[in-house]
Amino acid sequence: MRRILALAPALALLAGCSVSTPIAGTAQPAPPPTTTKHAAEPGLPPDPQPAREAKCPYLSAETVQDANGQHVTTVRVSDDEPHPSCFFYRPDGGLQVTVQVYVGTKDIATKLVNRAAPVDTSNPASDPAGWKGGYQPAGDGVVYAVSKGGAAVIVTSNQQQSIKARTVAKKAIAALKL
Repeated sequence: MRRILALAPALALLAGCSVSTPIAGTAQPAPPPTTTKHAAEPGLPPDPQPAREAKCPYLSAETVQDANGQHVTTVRVSDDEPHPSCFFYRPDGGLQVTVQVYVGTKDIATKLVNRAAPVDTSNPASDPAGWKGGYQPAGDGVVYAVSKGGAAVIVTSNQQQSIKARTVAKKAIAALKL
């Protein structure tokens, strides 16, 4: 019994030293797939991507700056039509606010909102009046997503207070007269 106890530490060290060497001709596990922010869903548009530096046609940098509480130095827009998504960047080059606008079918608008802030896990959102959706933490910030009929507005912010993302969403909805 004493020999076993004396050998226990050595056996524990040796157990951690085993090396797995693949045998030629055997199948190896595939590397994990790389995914975007959201998995592709049939019929849903992909997450918007910034395409070029330009002014956002429905929100000024000053409006976003005031709502989110950070200086905006660069604005980029996507190639989405009829309303491009807008990306607002802070002085250090980090993304601070993204605004995605969808106008189309009610089914797609609802699915986009549910993809961004799933009904089962998010807090309910109903502002502005008549709009429905949710808000929840997203990364180091928050997402606020609402739809009404065939329109959806999804705002992500690097700030944790949902009121900031909600304010941007309400200003975008008002400017677009959705």
